Amino acid sequence: QVQLVESGGGLVQAGGSLRLSCAASGSIFSFNAMGWYRQAPGKQRELVARIISGGSTIYADSVKGRFTISRDNAKNTVYLQMNSLKPEDTAVYYCKARTGLGTYWGQGTQVTVSS
Repeated sequence: QVQLVESGGGLVQAGGSLRLSCAASGSIFSFNAMGWYRQAPGKQRELVARIISGGSTIYADSVKGRFTISRDNAKNTVYLQMNSLKPEDTAVYYCKARTGLGTYWGQGTQVTVSS
């Protein structure tokens, strides 16, 4: 069983920055992939960014050039640095891990961007 705990969400003005953290209970070095998803009210959950075990990353078009996903294997933590935030980035952000034993989700952290 893997537990994921997100933190770092909050209220920020448009143009500001936030860094989300996702701390895993297991060694993320062995995880196949970790990613950040978000879900805005009335919308489906969507991929924001993903990093695979080899280090390759993928981003949603809407966040390319503004968001950066990274990981610290020693701390078993994945980060999402969010810059130049826009009101449309407002959502609950979830961390997801894909391992050989299954797929796991965190509880989510709220990000609200005011205009």
